[in-house]
Amino acid sequence: MLRILPVFLALPVSPALGWEFSPHPVCTLSHEGAEAAVELTYDPREAEPYAITLTRQGALWPPGPVFMMTFEGALGLTIGTDRHEISGGGASLTVTDRGFGNVLDGLEAGDRAVARLDDASVTVLLDGAAGPVAAFRACAIAPTS
Repeated sequence: MLRILPVFLALPVSPALGWEFSPHPVCTLSHEGAEAAVELTYDPREAEPYAITLTRQGALWPPGPVFMMTFEGALGLTIGTDRHEISGGGASLTVTDRGFGNVLDGLEAGDRAVARLDDASVTVLLDGAAGPVAAFRACAIAPTS
């Protein structure tokens, strides 16, 4: 067994694909998936304090009139908006709003999320998201100083 340990220590470390929560500097929920990185933030100083950004891995978002996100699983929820912005040379898509209840419900209860804009889509696995989503919710409703 001790002879195998150096082999494992020499293997390259790949980025974690799990969901992570951080309360600083603003409430942040993030996930590095195979097709896209996802980051949700809550910043009470903003007029629309909630934001979700999906950054595609190795591809760009095309222009399109309506962004849709389907949460597959227990809820079977689909949401959409025409108030999305593309940045980062086309790699990132961001939606902001005053509330993200449906987004958080979908992330917490779903099996996977499929984000679509025009003919482009990415799938985000939601395994392990429930705990970090609960921490994000608690952070977003905590009193600020």
